[in-house]
Amino acid sequence: MKAKISIGQAKGTFIAPPSKSYAHRLLIAAFLSGDSVIENVAFSNDIIATINSLKSLGAEIDIKDNVVSIKRKELKSEMMDANESGSTLRFMIPIALALNSELKIKGKEKLFSRGLKVYTDLFYEKGIDYVLRKDTLLAEGRLLSGTYNIDASSSSQYITGLLFALPLLDGDSEIFLSNKIESEPYIDITVDVLKMFNVHVIRNGNVIKVPGNQRYASKRVRVQGDYSNSSFFEMLNYMDGEVKINGLDPNSLQGDKAYLECFPILAKSRAEIDIKNMIDLGPVLFAFASIFNGGKFVNISRLRIKESDRVSDTLNILEKFGVKYQLNENELEIFKGELHSPKEEIKTFNDHRLVMMSAILLTKYGGVVEGIEAANKSFPDFFKKLNELGIEVEIYD
Repeated sequence: MKAKISIGQAKGTFIAPPSKSYAHRLLIAAFLSGDSVIENVAFSNDIIATINSLKSLGAEIDIKDNVVSIKRKELKSEMMDANESGSTLRFMIPIALALNSELKIKGKEKLFSRGLKVYTDLFYEKGIDYVLRKDTLLAEGRLLSGTYNIDASSSSQYITGLLFALPLLDGDSEIFLSNKIESEPYIDITVDVLKMFNVHVIRNGNVIKVPGNQRYASKRVRVQGDYSNSSFFEMLNYMDGEVKINGLDPNSLQGDKAYLECFPILAKSRAEIDIKNMIDLGPVLFAFASIFNGGKFVNISRLRIKESDRVSDTLNILEKFGVKYQLNENELEIFKGELHSPKEEIKTFNDHRLVMMSAILLTKYGGVVEGIEAANKSFPDFFKKLNELGIEVEIYD
């Protein structure tokens, strides 16, 4: 599907959507507790993937409006489907092997192509048999307590998966993190959710001690607002818009809260920004710099293994607006310049963040963005919310 975006200035109130990062984790913790309720859930494709995977493990789930009640009675080991959700895939693998001695999970080929090497190395080390195909992982063997050495530069999602699973096991465990930790705020979010459910871990630098034989307490918890998707609407305020954003926790641990600091800096002058701990902000920061003073961004390499290659694909889009840049292996410099309306439709590479980034730019320059269904991955109501703020949006096949 496509959306024609007319030039306009956004005005009104925007209520931040629920945080996808917190929702994944809260739903999983609710399942592990045996009986919990999670409020303020938005049913994006990724969250639906986690809900359906929990059902495959034996969750009984009741949904009323945006409230999800989860109970667990009898464990199952049916095929889970992560669809395109990296969080679902990497979170559920160790959880399934902690609860059962059998794992069956599938997903889109693109998702599996992003890699599972950290887990397959662990399987080999821990004596877990597995078969990895282009879109399916099958494994047999129990996850056991002990020492786990993790390359922390790969993805924080591996660490989160283990942090959910290891407290369930007999005996204590330790996770040793090697190399530089990427996207560290996501680990903080995981630890925060564990605490909400009375599960505790002890972190000392690159060592995380996980006591075993813990039980997740039953809770009723509300998902906090999402800084990541709110960043697109905050950008509108720097494009002559007047958008009041409500529903964000100022004390949130979300790393993408950093846009509140980055936007004013980039609007004032050219700046250098390290995106290592706010990797999902990459596209919106690149776009923001393009329409203001340019900027230099370092530690960008992990953007290449997201839903798309968010370095080359974002630049492909920005080039259509006339953006000039210089790209090195792990850094990108965007130059200040005069931008223009794109002369062709914007291709978004089946990436939800590139869809939203493109749409925000088009409110200033006008044009058509295609593949807009990708926004359903994280923010199904994105174009509806944009329209409610006074931006004319025409959606068609």
